[in-house]
Amino acid sequence: MTDLVEDTYAEAFRSIYTEFLITARDRRWLDIALNAATGHGSSSIMCDCEAGLDRYAGPGGDPSFSTPDGRPGAIVQLHVPRFWKNREAALEKALLARVCQNVLTCPTTRCFAASTGDNYFRLGRKLAFFGDGFEKIEQRYDRQMWVVPTMGGEFCIDRRFPWFDGVMGGNLWFMATSEEASLQAAEAAVAACEGIPGVITPFPGGVAASGSKAGSRYKFLFASTNDQFCPTLKGHPGVESKIPDGVASVMEIIINGRDLATVSTATQASIQAALQVPGIVRITAGNYGGRLGKSWVWLKPENHPAG
Repeated sequence: MTDLVEDTYAEAFRSIYTEFLITARDRRWLDIALNAATGHGSSSIMCDCEAGLDRYAGPGGDPSFSTPDGRPGAIVQLHVPRFWKNREAALEKALLARVCQNVLTCPTTRCFAASTGDNYFRLGRKLAFFGDGFEKIEQRYDRQMWVVPTMGGEFCIDRRFPWFDGVMGGNLWFMATSEEASLQAAEAAVAACEGIPGVITPFPGGVAASGSKAGSRYKFLFASTNDQFCPTLKGHPGVESKIPDGVASVMEIIINGRDLATVSTATQASIQAALQVPGIVRITAGNYGGRLGKSWVWLKPENHPAG
């Protein structure tokens, strides 16, 4: 079945990212906070960042990552492209807005740094101003935390949230004989990524049905539908279709992560999961011939080691 995998690469690029841990009294309120905090975080084309769930932690989650307060938790990653101007300010703004508006406001939540590092945002102090002078630093959960009084009780947040160099834009395309088959393959791939710590799949449900190309015939658009890979445009005048015969649908997943090795591991796990789905015609990836990024994720690493 490996002959279904094209000998090509996904052209990923460098990012900077931050990660934080949300905890809540139970999985219901954790998921509510998680979904709110990662909303409108699919693509940096028009979103402030690309956001997603890395993994669950604490009770019911990754057994290797215990939460400071012993409650159910979720680790969230936020990425912005490294080539953005004022990238650090943009990432900090996205982090502050998402935690302030979607975690602080959600009942029973707390917010912790998920890692340590030399570069960091003083997120806790900035959010603590919401306390209007009644905020304070206290020893909570074996660490110094900002404690902000709220109508619901108290909101506790760590003082510093590190940021790091990462990778974004890893991708896979699943070409199949039907929409159902391509979606099943993409869903299987996303599920495989969920088992790899350190990566996110930021699109809705992890899947992008509207893969795009850079630019447009409309000057005001940064990106537009990838017409060469739209099955319904095969044979359309003016379209140089690259859709193989028998393909009725192409679904895509995007993989961002802490480094190229981690994204590559998730890519290989995704490919193996998708190959088990009947109806797959080809698995490939999008690239721009090296014009976008230098973090290449090869689909057949035995032939071309990731470089």
